[in-house]
Amino acid sequence: MKKTWVALGCAALALAMPVAAHSDKAGATVSEHVRKDIKRHRAMAAAHEAAARCLESGRSEEDCQQQLQAACKGLAIGKHCGMRHQH
Repeated sequence: MKKTWVALGCAALALAMPVAAHSDKAGATVSEHVRKDIKRHRAMAAAHEAAARCLESGRSEEDCQQQLQAACKGLAIGKHCGMRHQH
């Protein structure tokens, strides 16, 4: 349980981290829309990493899926947090 809270804390920190300004090879800055998209992708990645750690800890797939859904609420479309894969 302690690992779950640590993973959720890490995911929260990832959400709170400011997105550094990126620029392409031509030197133009990235639009605000793209910056927000980058932030969402990083947040989803952190949520998926926490879900992977949850499964590694031996918790049930159902528990870990519920944790993933809670962490991804408002980030992605659907209940799979932007990802689907085979089982």
